[in-house]
Amino acid sequence: MRIVVLASGSRGNAVVVEANGTRVLVDCGLSYRQLRTRMAPHGLGPADIEAVLLSHEHIDHVRGLEAFHKQHRLPVVGSEGTRKALAGRVAVEPLLRSGQPLTQHGLEVLPVATSHDAAEPIGFVFTHRGRRLGLVTDTGTMTAPLVECLAGCTALLLEANHDLDMLRLGPYPWPLKQRIRSRTGHLSNSQTRDALEQLVGPELQLVVAMHLSQENNTPDLVRAELGRVLAGSAVRCQVSSQDHSLVVDLPAPAQAVGREGALDSRLSTPDRPGGGPHPGPRTPDWG
Repeated sequence: MRIVVLASGSRGNAVVVEANGTRVLVDCGLSYRQLRTRMAPHGLGPADIEAVLLSHEHIDHVRGLEAFHKQHRLPVVGSEGTRKALAGRVAVEPLLRSGQPLTQHGLEVLPVATSHDAAEPIGFVFTHRGRRLGLVTDTGTMTAPLVECLAGCTALLLEANHDLDMLRLGPYPWPLKQRIRSRTGHLSNSQTRDALEQLVGPELQLVVAMHLSQENNTPDLVRAELGRVLAGSAVRCQVSSQDHSLVVDLPAPAQAVGREGALDSRLSTPDRPGGGPHPGPRTPDWG
């Protein structure tokens, strides 16, 4: 399984998940041009994507969706609430129901309900050949069912949106601060730390902090907060970026190099793109 975080933050979100020749795009919050530009160093292009999975309908997650769909008539899959919210813009297949997995060419996708001020927001747990990836952003709280679904993951891509002091003392108007801190807002660094205390186990190898606020957080603050839980463990911590892609490889146990279950994660650079060409796309079957 390979994960390419093309962008994560309040200005745009898009993540490619690839396994067994299947490639899905989770959210489409970048322009079509930006998607092409950011995919190219990783041997990917928009035509390689088999389906777009939507977490919810907010603009930083769907900004480029209409243009993408006009160019590539592939399935756009979301919840029933997301379908209704985007009605008249893009036809969304309402196949994502919390707790009901879908499988495509050996890649299992388990939708999980989150707590956000959107119509019917969801996170995801992807499973392939014994590897489990949890991807959750845009939630104001980590509910017990959400924590239960994320238990036992090999890698966790979790929101760490804001530092509480930076948000409290920052320039945002009070109603916006209240929204962000609410149960239907965004996770703070300390909330993500508390969740990790429940989720760190023998299977977990990597945590990627996602959806950082550029006004109310810093990578150093995130690392320090999450380090209170991860320090002394073998779990690696990375921080995603709004402006640079992050590549994570999750080999199956039999394919791991060096030791069983080895993980390779790295920030991509122009001279180290983090992936070569891959086979052509397959016919999607998300129905």
